[in-house]
Amino acid sequence: MDSTTRLLTKAMTWQIAGFFTMTLIGFLFTGSVTASSGIAFVGALAGFASYFVHEMVWSKVSWGKSNVHAVENKRALAALQ
Repeated sequence: MDSTTRLLTKAMTWQIAGFFTMTLIGFLFTGSVTASSGIAFVGALAGFASYFVHEMVWSKVSWGKSNVHAVENKRALAALQ
């Protein structure tokens, strides 16, 4: 499971990349740097919050995860007995 700090860092770097992409797309549609930056900024804030909540929810779902440490611990305990 990712730490909260790692999760926040991943979300921020993703949103920075998305901000520049959305600014470019907004500029292509509007021809205005100001409008495209505003659209990208609001989109980045909404996307950041959505991504963070999405990751927090999925971090609590065990489906599809493999727990390598649990298997190693069971083997180590079995070897001691």
